[in-house]
Amino acid sequence: MKRVKKRQQLSGSRSVNGSGSGAKREEHVSWKKQKLVDIHQALNSDPVDIETLRRAAVSEGGLLTDDVRRKVWPKLLSVNVFELPAKPGKNVRENHKDYNQVLLDVRRSMRRFPRGMRVGEREVLQEQLIDIILDVLRRNPQLHYYQGYHDIVVTFLLVVGERMAIAMVETLSNHHLRDFMDPTMDSTKHILNYLMPILEQVDPELHGFMLRAEVGTIFALSWLITWYGHVLSEFRHILRLYDFFLASHPLMAIYFAAVIVLHREREVKSSDCDMASVHHLLSQIPQNLPYEQLITQAQRLFDSYPPTLLASCAALQSRKRCDDMPRIRCSHNKCLTVLLLLLLLNTSQKPDKACFRTFTPSVNTNTSRK
Repeated sequence: MKRVKKRQQLSGSRSVNGSGSGAKREEHVSWKKQKLVDIHQALNSDPVDIETLRRAAVSEGGLLTDDVRRKVWPKLLSVNVFELPAKPGKNVRENHKDYNQVLLDVRRSMRRFPRGMRVGEREVLQEQLIDIILDVLRRNPQLHYYQGYHDIVVTFLLVVGERMAIAMVETLSNHHLRDFMDPTMDSTKHILNYLMPILEQVDPELHGFMLRAEVGTIFALSWLITWYGHVLSEFRHILRLYDFFLASHPLMAIYFAAVIVLHREREVKSSDCDMASVHHLLSQIPQNLPYEQLITQAQRLFDSYPPTLLASCAALQSRKRCDDMPRIRCSHNKCLTVLLLLLLLNTSQKPDKACFRTFTPSVNTNTSRK
């Protein structure tokens, strides 16, 4: 079947000219080359064409290579590559309250390093990993370390190196990861509360099954706070998701959790309807997921049910089921009231707050989204 190649918008779709595996391989190479050309043109534009880079990161194949990621990832986070932080000094570990916990977590992270890496090389990287984490925390006392943070930091260290990793992780920690780095887990739980409303919009039957099982959302905690780095065994799959998340809204990781659950809908409904069975099933994330398909589906869900439409339901999750808002049927005044309360409560730029930056209620109680 022929598919039209959209070079101008970097859609990531490919056309197949001719039949046979040879023709398909040739077309794949051509598509990949064209995407790399588009990325490099965007990087060389003045100013840099960030929207094209975002589309490249989201579309099929992502950013393709680590060399491209080293150039594009900093741009997606607006990191100034000419003013990188210095390498941490020897005193970064002195009297640091999180040093012992960070040390334990990093020592246990051997599986996050490439198979076959020499022991000496891995140990050097582990020492750098400790220093990066402690340096970012020392420079940002408002941030609190959590177990799983190292799973995110090590990904950046392996791709972009020590100094760039410090700059990128510091930016990421003050934006995408900010809620995870509060003194308590309350904000993290609130982000998890978006999961069930998303499921309810797409598959009310599955949503009802999970409610009856009382499984909750804790099975997705490690997915969310590590950006899936802790639960996926293939580094290439982790990198593909990082391309996607870095180019997307801070809450996209919870939308991806939703599409994983939806992808396993038959398995879930076939299991015993009790907390232990469903939790065990969902906490064992498959390693052979159709990542490109799920990324596309997550983006569509985000576009159809943006956080602004789900915020009131997420806020009520800990108190009761959102019967007032099945498939976006909530009372307009009620949604507006909850959204306004959340706006008033938030003064910092955190993941589930970022969605409100373009939300502007007007005098006549209508809402507009840019």
